Amino acid sequence: MSTLVSIVMPCRNEADHVAHAIRDALAQERRGFDLEVLVAVGPSRDDTHAIVERIAREEPAVRLVENPAGVVPHGLNAAIRKARGAYIVRLDAHSRYPKDYVAVLVEGLERLHADNVGGVWETVPANGSDKAWAIARVLSSPLGVGNAHFRLGTTGERAVDTVPYGCFRRELFDRVGYFDEDLVRNQDDEHNGRILRAGGRIMLLPQVVIRYYSRDRLGKLWRMYREYGLFKPLVNLKLGKPATLRQFAPPLFVLALLGLPLLAPLHAWIAPAWVALVSVYLFTVTLVALRIAIGGGRLAALPWLLLAFPTVHVAYGVGYLQGLLRFTLMRRKVRPADVPTNR
Repeated sequence: MSTLVSIVMPCRNEADHVAHAIRDALAQERRGFDLEVLVAVGPSRDDTHAIVERIAREEPAVRLVENPAGVVPHGLNAAIRKARGAYIVRLDAHSRYPKDYVAVLVEGLERLHADNVGGVWETVPANGSDKAWAIARVLSSPLGVGNAHFRLGTTGERAVDTVPYGCFRRELFDRVGYFDEDLVRNQDDEHNGRILRAGGRIMLLPQVVIRYYSRDRLGKLWRMYREYGLFKPLVNLKLGKPATLRQFAPPLFVLALLGLPLLAPLHAWIAPAWVALVSVYLFTVTLVALRIAIGGGRLAALPWLLLAFPTVHVAYGVGYLQGLLRFTLMRRKVRPADVPTNR
């Protein structure tokens, strides 16, 4: 009897992408295993539910799982609890996957004696516009996303603190717990932190490439990164320590950007320091944006690059500071309905 692998896919408002993602799941190479696909569908403003329902009627391997809360951790947990497989492989509806995605991840999980394995993101534009191209390039740049290896790529298999989506043994969830449903965003960061705290290994496999479609508008990019920042302090609070040091750069930048002008009357050096900070930042962003635009042969995208970089940095920083206030000082919780989808 072959091993069963359960693919879990939370989605909401993904009518343009969910069918492609499910087809990618069904097209996976079977290397000594069978597949089931559990799609956790949240309340959507488009035809996502109807599309998944139709595919589930046509494909016996596909099951629709209702996710009335409408957010990722609830959908993941609902699907995992219904999963029958020995392995859990998470897919996102907004990405495309190679045919050996599941096979290579499951093989890597066992070969490397890891607890979670994942591939690298190839961030692609949502459409052919200069704006979408610029957003995708910013999210593939060290200046935009720091040293996140799964976004930037790596030359060899390596231990990391997080990977996109992930592949797990089913028993891991009995051992370290399910995804934290307080975390409407960043639930994978907290779950990976628990894996590492329990002595587990998380491995990035560069031979696995996921095509991730980035946001197409700056407003969506702002909301996404503000929410990433917002929930990061709650992740730190739950883990008892920061998961990474790179997360502190944006909030410190925003604090300096907004705080130094307020402190300027206190000392003569503060105003020049603020001018120097802004000048160095703008020079760096302009230099990197020019290099990307010229290297990509799309000078028309330069204005969007110049806007997208500060959108990512400031949105994350503002969200992080709001998260510190909300979760650390005020000890408030966020209901799923409080964070609408930004698709």
